[in-house]
Amino acid sequence: MKEEALKVIKEVLTSGRTALVEYEAKQVLKAYGLPVPNEKLAKTLDEALKYAEEIGYPVAMKLMSPQILHKSDAKVVLLNIKTPEELKEKWEVIHENARKYRPDAEILGVLIAPMLKVGREIIIGVTEDPQFGHALMFGLGGIFVEVLKDVTFRIIPITERDARKMIQEIKSYPILAGARGEEPADIEAIVQLLLKVSELVDDLRDYIKEMDLNPVFVYNEGEGAVVVDARIIVKEPKEKEEVISADYKERCA
Repeated sequence: MKEEALKVIKEVLTSGRTALVEYEAKQVLKAYGLPVPNEKLAKTLDEALKYAEEIGYPVAMKLMSPQILHKSDAKVVLLNIKTPEELKEKWEVIHENARKYRPDAEILGVLIAPMLKVGREIIIGVTEDPQFGHALMFGLGGIFVEVLKDVTFRIIPITERDARKMIQEIKSYPILAGARGEEPADIEAIVQLLLKVSELVDDLRDYIKEMDLNPVFVYNEGEGAVVVDARIIVKEPKEKEEVISADYKERCA
C-alpha cells in the first residue's frame, strides 16, 4: 500500500517534478483503496484503440502532460468518443490542441477512461499548515465551493467520528441527506473516502504538500463513489535530524 504509492511519488521526484499528473495521482489513491475509474494510459494510438475496446465505448480521452495541469484550458479533455474511427480522429485533435497550448509540453500519454454516470459532486482537499500540519477539507463541489465556500476542515489524522461530523456540519448537508424527497447520497462511501485520504496523508506526510480530489461523484445510498479528477503536489522529504542553532548552543554552554 504505502510502498506502491511511494514508488509513484519517488519516480516523479526523480524526474525533477513535484506535480503529479492525474494518472499518477490516481495510482497513489488506488494504492490506498480509494475508488478510481478503470482507466489506462495509452502511449500510442494502437494502445488507445486496444484500451477503448477493453473498457468499452463510449470513452473519454485526457492528455497527460506535466506542463498542462489545467487540461480544460488546453482543450485536451475530449468526451463521449463512441467509435474507433472517432477515437483515431480525436487522437490527432488532442495532440494538436496540446501543441498549440504548449509547444514544449512533454506528453506522457493519453488517459483512456470510461464515461461515468454523473453523481452529486463533492470535493476533498489537503493543505499543509506550517504550524498545525496537514488539514483535510470537505465540501460539496461546483457552486457550493466556488461561490459559497461551504467547506469544513480537520487536522489529519481523523477518526470515523470526525469524518461523520465533517459531512454533517456543512450547510449543504441536506442535499446529501436527501432533501425534498430525493434519494440520499452514499454517506458511508464519503466517510470511507475521508478516512482513506487521512490515512494516505498521515503515512506520506513527509511527501504530500497538497491534494485536490475534484470532482468526486457520489451516487445514491449503497452505490458508492468515484474520484473523477485528482491533483497531488509533493515535496522532497526533510532530513529527520534535529537542528540546533549556534546561538542556542552558546546559551546552553
